[in-house]
Amino acid sequence: MLQARIQEDPVAALRRVFGFPGFRGQQEDVVRHVIAGGDALVLMPTGGGKSICYQVPALCRPGTAVIVSPLIALMDDQVAALRQVGVNAGALHSELDPAEARSVYRDMVEGTLDLLYVSPERLLGNGTIDRLSRIPVSLFAIDEAHCVSQWGHEFRPEYRGLALLPERFPGVPRIALTATADTRTRTDILAALGMREAEVFLDSFHRSNLHVAAEAKVGETAQLLEFLAQHKGQCGIVYCGSRAKTERMAAKLGEKGFPAIAFHAGLDPQHKRESLTRFRSGEPVVIVATIAFGMGIDRPDVRFVAHLDMPDSPEAYYQQIGRAGRDGDPSNTLLLYGGQDIAQARHWLAQSSAPETQKRVMRTKLEEMVALTEAVTCRTRTLLACFGETLSGDCGHCDNCDAPPVMADATVEAQKILSAVYRTDQIFGALHIVAVLRGEKSEAILRHGHDRLPTFGIGADRSVQYWRALIRQLVANRALDVDTAGHGGLFLVQEEARPILRGEVRVMLRQETPKRPTAKPDRRRIIADAPSAGPVSAGLFEALRAWRAAEAKSQSVPPYVIFHDTVLRDLAAVRPNDRDELSQIKGVGASKLDRYGDAVLAVVRREIGSASE
Repeated sequence: MLQARIQEDPVAALRRVFGFPGFRGQQEDVVRHVIAGGDALVLMPTGGGKSICYQVPALCRPGTAVIVSPLIALMDDQVAALRQVGVNAGALHSELDPAEARSVYRDMVEGTLDLLYVSPERLLGNGTIDRLSRIPVSLFAIDEAHCVSQWGHEFRPEYRGLALLPERFPGVPRIALTATADTRTRTDILAALGMREAEVFLDSFHRSNLHVAAEAKVGETAQLLEFLAQHKGQCGIVYCGSRAKTERMAAKLGEKGFPAIAFHAGLDPQHKRESLTRFRSGEPVVIVATIAFGMGIDRPDVRFVAHLDMPDSPEAYYQQIGRAGRDGDPSNTLLLYGGQDIAQARHWLAQSSAPETQKRVMRTKLEEMVALTEAVTCRTRTLLACFGETLSGDCGHCDNCDAPPVMADATVEAQKILSAVYRTDQIFGALHIVAVLRGEKSEAILRHGHDRLPTFGIGADRSVQYWRALIRQLVANRALDVDTAGHGGLFLVQEEARPILRGEVRVMLRQETPKRPTAKPDRRRIIADAPSAGPVSAGLFEALRAWRAAEAKSQSVPPYVIFHDTVLRDLAAVRPNDRDELSQIKGVGASKLDRYGDAVLAVVRREIGSASE
């Protein structure tokens, strides 16, 4: 392989531009491989520093780097952040002002554009490929590369067109990057992009700052409110399975005093822009959204993610919870699930028009997701196993590690449920079956004569919650199914139910235990516990945050593109006296030192002076 002409040593570029003293993990191996002209597939968790893997090579190789990205918000965040560090970056997308688009094209033609962000549709249309073929291109980066795979959770057919790049741009290295891809998806990415000879760089998917928890739905709204009460004044995302539900839930949260905003694809463009602006501004808002929201969003201080409906695959779930805690600080996740959700997901899959081979894969992923919800061992280990990764021990930061479940034999009770479902003609829902078992003489039970059944009242010694939990588990284990196309009645799946009825298969049920409250990621604790150069002055930290907020507002950019909280914490610990000391803070590169050095030092001196008076 020919060695490309290097404009600058990558370590020097990393320090000068981004203010980082060195690479993390496999970053340097990836960077040097791409600089040398090699193709690469990079798999790193969200917040693991994937963007550095193509941004540094873009600065070290001659020409313009082209970054294919699926979302406008992602492009705008990345461009704003790069311009802050003195890199000439631009984006081409449908919402770009015409004058700005002309400026980007002019810089591209004149060879002064370092990085160009573009959607796959814009790259492959509008004559963009022809324009690029007339200038030096340093590399192609395909971000969110799982979108190229038919097995991925956010498949976008237009990504497949990127396979033409090696033919149109021979010798130009390509780097595909994603945070979520199992073995099958990785193989498909490489095949679809024609990158079979690419080096694969696989980092651990483990996010030790994420607390992972799942609960069965009992009272969805009440459970969510309990979770959100631990996160007052913090930013987070609540995912719902439908557009209507996002609006309904946002309204409920607003009534309870939470600054909630609904976000989904059906909203008018102006509403979406305003919502996104509020989210990016640093406000402690709660975004109630469908699953498309947040992909590629760079806001680092999202402190929680809650799911009110079960994702259809571990990849989708991991991608969505990965939007929390990108700054490395502690963050919480909560997944609420129910038997109806599981049955509905299976029904939708059964009705899908996808080819049978694809449906088989989708079915496997769905069942992995079901297994994750019902896991009684370390939930993080169960999740990582879906990506082929094995933890050496339990994670210590999931609900099952906090309070290991106690299991009990519920085979006899399961037989009672199956018998009650069968004797009521397999057309009634869970609430009716529970009422029969508990001997409740409701109008419906009396009308249908179910008070005369042998199963009437045989479960009066158990609570409603117990029977609902066991029914949900029988649905998860496929002994029962739900008629989602009809009135939601339960019916037996003979192949799985029969061995239970015969006593050939035991059914174990998690016992209800007092729930430990999830620790709230308190700002003071985060400041105190976060790695820094020394004791952090909370007063100085807040003063720096206030300065940053004002500066961001004046520039109409998100606060986090100026400095992350991690940088402000180090500033509040070191309390630099001059530019030389300031330049040693991680994240303060040459451009930001010139832009903000005097202002930051003034805040430090003013706050220290006030504290000493």
